[in-house]
Amino acid sequence: MISTKSVKPAFEQNYVKLMMDVIGRGLVMASQVDDEIKQEVAKFPVGFTLSMTVFPHGPCFIARVNDSHQLELVKSVEDKPNLVIKFKHLHHAFLVFSFQESTARAFANDRMVADGDLSYAIRLVRCLNKMESLILPKVIAQLAVKEYPTELNLKEKLAGAANIYLKVAQSYFKRSA
Repeated sequence: MISTKSVKPAFEQNYVKLMMDVIGRGLVMASQVDDEIKQEVAKFPVGFTLSMTVFPHGPCFIARVNDSHQLELVKSVEDKPNLVIKFKHLHHAFLVFSFQESTARAFANDRMVADGDLSYAIRLVRCLNKMESLILPKVIAQLAVKEYPTELNLKEKLAGAANIYLKVAQSYFKRSA
């Protein structure tokens, strides 16, 4: 008989790994299609790197601002990223990525830390909030973000989500080709 104690951590590990990949790709694609996110990313310097990770060596993604002021995923960086958002435990990341706890609540509960310039961390959180508001159903997005954007209409939401999902799907096909 399989113990639920061994299944739960394995499930959480795989789920967080998948969500970290989807969020990284979604953020990159959103930086290409959403005007608000484009404006936020344009304020990062070219070459700026950011990472979201789970302590100590859990799932992560790393993105860099390219010459076009868009984000691109990278496998690694020579130096420490300019901004690292770090979950202190795999279960803490699972709570956020399964929409049981918002990013803002996770910071407030000291489940994650930002290592880097606070203004860049705030900018990144705004980008993540907008992306999540676009790609998630409203009822779930309201759980994920501190404040759901009241000016986001259904037409903008559907168009933004379709563009982001299409680009994310294309990125998976490009990777496997």
